[in-house]
Amino acid sequence: MATLSFSAAVAQWADKVEGAVEAIFKEATQEVVEEMQRPVRRGGRMRVDTGFLRASLLASSTSMPAISAAKPVAGGTYTPDFGQIEVVIAGADIGDTLYFGYTASYAGYREYGANGQPADGFVRLAAQNWPIIVDRKAAELKARLGL
Repeated sequence: MATLSFSAAVAQWADKVEGAVEAIFKEATQEVVEEMQRPVRRGGRMRVDTGFLRASLLASSTSMPAISAAKPVAGGTYTPDFGQIEVVIAGADIGDTLYFGYTASYAGYREYGANGQPADGFVRLAAQNWPIIVDRKAAELKARLGL
């Protein structure tokens, strides 16, 4: 008898529990976004000075958010508003494509590096962790349900 991989076993279990696949999808998506946004000082990859880049993150279920011409105000500080992102995730259905994009004009430079600055890779590396995060969220949900 063949042994199922953890991912296959979780998928088999999730298909049998109503709402499990959707819950795993939404919780995993939220965690990927949180990982993208995690500052270096808290173990993440995003360098934060004023918070402008973090605060520029938007979500959409229709298209990638557009780069904005807005510039940070000298000496200003910015706090991200996760409400808009949470609304998009909560309204998503399995199979929907969700877009998360930074609208700060320098987001690409921070992601990929430029002008002698190293690449931060906060988006790419968080996205690469998707399968690991999905497996972890599935295990957490299974434990919460006592299964």
